[in-house]
Amino acid sequence: MGCLFSRRRKPAQGGQLPQQQQEGSGQDAATGEQKAPQYSWDLRAKVDPKDYTFSGLKNETVGRLPGKVAGQQFVIQDCENCKIYIFDHSATITIDDCVNCQIFLGPIKGSVFFRDCKDCKCVVACQQFRTRDCRKLEVFLCCATQPIIESSTGMKFGCFQYYYPELALQFKDAGLSIFNNTWSNIHDFTPVSGENNWGLLPETAVVQDYVPLPSSEELKAVRVSTDAAKSIIPITRGQRQKNSDESCLTVFFAGDYTTANARKLIDEMTSKGFQLVQTKEVLMKAEDAHRVFQQSALEFIPLLEKGPVVALEFNGDGAVEQCQSTVNEVFSGTKVFVSESKASASQDVDNFYNFADMQMGM
Repeated sequence: MGCLFSRRRKPAQGGQLPQQQQEGSGQDAATGEQKAPQYSWDLRAKVDPKDYTFSGLKNETVGRLPGKVAGQQFVIQDCENCKIYIFDHSATITIDDCVNCQIFLGPIKGSVFFRDCKDCKCVVACQQFRTRDCRKLEVFLCCATQPIIESSTGMKFGCFQYYYPELALQFKDAGLSIFNNTWSNIHDFTPVSGENNWGLLPETAVVQDYVPLPSSEELKAVRVSTDAAKSIIPITRGQRQKNSDESCLTVFFAGDYTTANARKLIDEMTSKGFQLVQTKEVLMKAEDAHRVFQQSALEFIPLLEKGPVVALEFNGDGAVEQCQSTVNEVFSGTKVFVSESKASASQDVDNFYNFADMQMGM
């Protein structure tokens, strides 16, 4: 990352500055002296790389409060036994040569890249996740695309679960959907025959046991909760073994309350013991609707023009009947697609998520 430098241009022919460059020039009202002209690039905030770097730290707790990174790129390098918290959205983050650190990274619009790190515990939300030459990283992850590990061993992954008041808006600022999370669909770029370089954290894993709440007075001002029930990201089973051979697909269409409705159904279903397997937010076209919704397609095609749909897969014995009952009871005035029967539901799930994965290039 470089600094932003201002450069003064020569006046236009005849000694006159172009109109847009004359802002701020003229006489000082108090002294009558001619003021130097101000240029638009002089008014930009200067970016100091030191404000977006943690380097060479040992046994420290450091971080950035909401609003302090504001979409810039960030660098973390050569840190040991540190607790690091980035409570803001950023463009990209690289983490190099860090050992035994506990790291929280707020929403990252682009990629996060861990290189030559070991024995670190992390909570990360990003568009792209990649590691190279890393050992023993334990990561609670939200990733919009397929996470990639390369020349890395002892990697463990769980579903991102975190809350503070500014986090939902930071996800929007980073262009990330809370429903697009492929945390467990890991691609190992350098597999070794007969070995597995990665696995999943225990279902009972608690974020706070891995990345504790910040202890410094400054960072305690961020009202963090690691309670799974409060998490901005819905907690999904991902690639874990399903408990039942019955799943149900539910699809909400774009509108003012789509996210709230989806969260409400998740709360209703999980409170009754059903498990949320996966979620997705994606745009659909008419031809996609025919493939996914089959005979019901014509009913839903007009709704697709309003924006992306949010799809949820629930699993558990009786999931279809319970989904239908809850949707009829709670969302009676809203058009929602719900699988018709246990027999058709597994095909509904496959049809939708195969389409969604192709849409997202996975």
